[in-house]
Amino acid sequence: MSSTVRPLSPHLQVYRWQIQMVTSILHRATGIVLALGSLLVAAALVALASGPEAWAKVVALATSWYGLIVLVGWTWCLAYHWLNGIRHLLQDAGLGYSIERFVANSWISVIGSLVLTAIVWFVIYAHGGLA
Repeated sequence: MSSTVRPLSPHLQVYRWQIQMVTSILHRATGIVLALGSLLVAAALVALASGPEAWAKVVALATSWYGLIVLVGWTWCLAYHWLNGIRHLLQDAGLGYSIERFVANSWISVIGSLVLTAIVWFVIYAHGGLA
């Protein structure tokens, strides 16, 4: 038996951060945020069904500065999770397995999600905003 004490499995002290690690962690995190955001959507639908007063509270919350941060963040999570999910589907089909393609596709997921979020919110504000 070796006298050297080593970790039983690789960990963050062994590896330097790479885009592949970041996209993997972000995919899990955005999935959790989307699930929690779905509860907010359900609550908003309940408020909509409850009447104009309850819906007015939802609109006031959504149009506040912190409501807008939540909505933009949820939009980014949706865009990122969608694009990264497409990347995973393509990899499941056997495409993009070279290291160069893997890294490039990871960056496409990250940058593409930011661009897609910006486009969505540009269109929202171009058509009168949230009101």
